[in-house]
Amino acid sequence: MLSVYFLTDHDEIRDKTRAYAIFFVALGVFSFLIKIGLHYNFGAMGEYLTKRVREQMLTKILTFEIGWFDRDENSSGAICSQLAKDANIVRSLVGDRMALVIETVAAVLIACTMGLVIAWRLALVMIAVQPLIIVCFYARRVLLKSMSKKSIQAQSESSKLAAEAVSNLRTVTAFSSQDRILGLFNKAQNGPRKESIRQSWIAGIGLGCSMSLITCTWALDFWFGGKLIGEHHITAKAFFQTFTILVSTGHVIADAASMTTDLAKGADAIASVFNVLDRVTEIDPDSLEGYKTEKLKGEVDIRGVDFAYPSRPDVIIFKGLSLSIQPGKSTALVGHSGSGKSTIIGLIERFYDPLRGMVKIDGRDIKTYNLRALRQHIGLVSQEPTLFAGTIRENIMYGTEIASEAEIENAARSANAHDFISNLRDGYDTRCGERGVQLSGGQKQRIAIARAILKNPAILLLDEATSALDSQSEKVVQEALERVMVGRTSVVVAHRLSTIQNCDLITVLNKGIVVEKGTHSSLMSKCPSGTYYKLVSLQQ
Repeated sequence: MLSVYFLTDHDEIRDKTRAYAIFFVALGVFSFLIKIGLHYNFGAMGEYLTKRVREQMLTKILTFEIGWFDRDENSSGAICSQLAKDANIVRSLVGDRMALVIETVAAVLIACTMGLVIAWRLALVMIAVQPLIIVCFYARRVLLKSMSKKSIQAQSESSKLAAEAVSNLRTVTAFSSQDRILGLFNKAQNGPRKESIRQSWIAGIGLGCSMSLITCTWALDFWFGGKLIGEHHITAKAFFQTFTILVSTGHVIADAASMTTDLAKGADAIASVFNVLDRVTEIDPDSLEGYKTEKLKGEVDIRGVDFAYPSRPDVIIFKGLSLSIQPGKSTALVGHSGSGKSTIIGLIERFYDPLRGMVKIDGRDIKTYNLRALRQHIGLVSQEPTLFAGTIRENIMYGTEIASEAEIENAARSANAHDFISNLRDGYDTRCGERGVQLSGGQKQRIAIARAILKNPAILLLDEATSALDSQSEKVVQEALERVMVGRTSVVVAHRLSTIQNCDLITVLNKGIVVEKGTHSSLMSKCPSGTYYKLVSLQQ
């Protein structure tokens, strides 16, 4: 287009200008369609990949043993962040960034080929100085990006302090701490301010050098191009074509090079994803192997068990623990906090495996059972019942594949929950809200009990099922539990000793050791010397 303006015939200028203008429009339309195709296809591929990565990660995470979730780095927040963020970074890397890489490679190959065909002497010189231009453009981008990061960090620290001061304004005012807050605010900005000044000097020198080097390389290109034109090796048209093609390529390569940090992040995210996907779980609930039983008697035998939590291997919970739980009987576990009561529940559910010894159910090692089949015969009601953001009916049916309306209502009646559910506007179709936020503690607990009853388990585990309730709710829930425990193996963990006085056997634990066993009356008869007697006396 530039070469047209050097022509002397006005008609020729007009004709060639029109032809080139039409060519530019066609090129624009073609580029528009290619860009849409490129980004749509890579975008669609990236989204499908994100979906598949998230599904596979969640599927795999749900098979991991409970010990894996006990580690600090595997908290629910970290896992959710990993599912949301890492899958997205992988999508960004494979979709957007790969599109840019392919675009860059194509642009470089085409530009170099065209430059060498049109004016190979000039193209060779320009290609030789191209790395210098790329470094300059890359340095500009990196310096500007690092400066913005520092300012964002300074802003973040200051904003955090200001937000705390405003949200706790009553406390600040009550203690007349305004000057102290302003001092802290100023101090929070001191470090980043000095760092920003230092960065600005570096950035200024760096940007100045990069701009001057780019200008110098252009001066070299123009000087060498002028020399070639003067010696009639190339025409002015060939010079402008080669110069424009190869200079614009430097920008494209620099844009791609500036994504190296994103590529590094993407590599880390991919490693994180494959760490999850390739991990072999120690207790696989989805394994098809193992003994499957249609019915359990409910006899539990813990023999010579040593145990420490995987997240705290140096803290021994049990050392040679032995405990027998008779089928069809209710056994209460009592003792001070940290004595190992809830750990026994975890071992029966096979949330954890003991370091030594074994846990037997109906005379068979728990490790030989098919885990999914075994857990169908075990019901668990914990201190903090987990309800999902569905309806009450869905929450009662959770873990049970098929249940009639009559069975659901009978389970709710047995749990003393039917009356309050019937009084709700939507009855069993009432939505519980996120984590059951729409219901009170007692209502949530009764729904959790109804869920356990509907399952009709041979072994019922109650882990402090009434400790978080008020007296009225506790009375209602306790009645429901006593009704449910009849005729099945029940293991009750309780801090409120008034709730376990009717149990067939009370086992007293102290620092992971069974110190006393017996009924409520037999243990109370030991008077001042008995551990159970002391616990009851403390609560009274």
